[in-house]
Amino acid sequence: MEISVDRAQLLEAVNHLSRIVNNKTSLPVLEGIYMSAEQGKLTLISYNLEMGIKKEIYSNTAVAGEIVISARILAEILRKMNGVSVEISTDERLMCHIKSGSANFDILGMAGADFPEIPTVLNDNPITIGGEILKNMIRRTIFAVAQNEGTRPILTGIKVSIKEDNIQFVAIDGYRLAIRNEKININADADFIATGKAISELVKLIEDDNEDVVIHTGANLICFEVNGYSFISRLLEGNFIDYSKTIPPTFRQRIFVNTTELINTIDRISPVINDAFSTPVRCIISEENILFSCSSSIGRATENFPITLEGEEFEIGLNSRYLLEALKASEVDNVKIEFNGATSGVLIKPTDSDEFLYMIMPMRLR
Repeated sequence: MEISVDRAQLLEAVNHLSRIVNNKTSLPVLEGIYMSAEQGKLTLISYNLEMGIKKEIYSNTAVAGEIVISARILAEILRKMNGVSVEISTDERLMCHIKSGSANFDILGMAGADFPEIPTVLNDNPITIGGEILKNMIRRTIFAVAQNEGTRPILTGIKVSIKEDNIQFVAIDGYRLAIRNEKININADADFIATGKAISELVKLIEDDNEDVVIHTGANLICFEVNGYSFISRLLEGNFIDYSKTIPPTFRQRIFVNTTELINTIDRISPVINDAFSTPVRCIISEENILFSCSSSIGRATENFPITLEGEEFEIGLNSRYLLEALKASEVDNVKIEFNGATSGVLIKPTDSDEFLYMIMPMRLR
């Protein structure tokens, strides 16, 4: 193989592809980026057997060929070079010669034939959605995805439903629930569970909010086409949690609050919370205010927050991080918060629509 490509364009592609490369694998070839050159085109692929990214860039190709190069080493070399273009050539010993400006590197590559074939996902009815809509939907729900599989691997994904000009994202980790709805102008139906890891990577590929994302779904795979990249991921199989049964149908107490003011109040008492998972914030909710208090080995903090309460007074313990993440994800000036006493889920909703619903479970107070 012997090619010349734009260094900045190659570096950008390598940086995106490197993020899913598996650096802890028994297959060394998966630690690399596959490069295949033909006339006028260089194809780059990274694949970890669960997710794969493919990108094609322009190449001045003198000799066609293929090679696999360590993603980490290639990215580091390209970042430190200062030439406008980079020349890459390989020999029969799989030695890869990389030259840009006055810098030259000789790196041992791996055989392209050993790189596993990335699956393809194509259907006759792809779905096209605006990049800005997808980014916003992901940002406002991804925080509620379970971080490890535990006994319910399905919770490490986001359930995506597209139906009747509406797209819905649902994430639940057993302690909180995030539901987001958005109106879209397409006539398509789809229902799938994408892994949280894949959704997180998709956001990074959407560089221009005005660019559309084309979605192809298969039996157990999904492909997102955006910004010249084809991003393929496995889908989670099985039945998603019936989250509707966890949402209280009625409420006993309700308050309306300014979102920013409540966020600032929780932030102010947070320095004494040394463990956000086990130290609850005590909320004593009366007719005219909430007394927030927290005690830990670091110290104690209290602050009053003015409200008007609908319903009887009560006391509840909440996870401060879960509460803050839900409030910040709402991205509206005001929200209503509904309670059913001290032991039921707390609902955070918009004041005048069904655009989102966040629920967090209470913590036991000592």
